[in-house]
Amino acid sequence: MRHEKNHQRHREHEDEDPEPTPVGGQRRDKLNEDTEATLDEIDDILEGNAEDFVRSYVQKGGE
Repeated sequence: MRHEKNHQRHREHEDEDPEPTPVGGQRRDKLNEDTEATLDEIDDILEGNAEDFVRSYVQKGGE
């Protein structure tokens, strides 16, 4: 019986949508900015020396 009550309470809480916290939103925005900056840096590197970049990933000696 105790297990059933706990299970029912768990279901009640599943239906509730947690509201995003301002701190979580700020963190997400910061991560998005960092990701965009990293992708921009990668694009810049690839534009400058894409051939060298690809060569660095070519397997040598059949590895």
